[in-house]
Amino acid sequence: MSATNLVITAKARENLVKARAGDITLPAIVGMAFGDGGVDAGGNPITPSSSATALNHQLLRKVVSGHTYPNATTCRYTCTLTTSELAGESISELGLYDSNDDLVCIKTFTAKGKDADIELTFTVDDEF
Repeated sequence: MSATNLVITAKARENLVKARAGDITLPAIVGMAFGDGGVDAGGNPITPSSSATALNHQLLRKVVSGHTYPNATTCRYTCTLTTSELAGESISELGLYDSNDDLVCIKTFTAKGKDADIELTFTVDDEF
């Protein structure tokens, strides 16, 4: 995932530092949230806030389809929207959420229209 218009949330950073200290077990990434609130009136992606706890306008949360490790310091999460999911919507923001239901990152981008006769697969790289 490109670093443009991407934030790691404050809650995610808090969990990382506590897990590294051994005070908590880091909650697993379990899903993606999709929304249409990632652009301004002109259609330009807005910069997400690290203090956000939700997308600007969430449309759907869905369990990730799976994950892979393209290299030793990256986990790649995928999530596929079926033909019936979000048909007719314009998706412009997404986020990863963990098993505690906390949003851990937010990415905004130009709106992607979702037709009823196609599947869309989104990929997010968690890189260290």
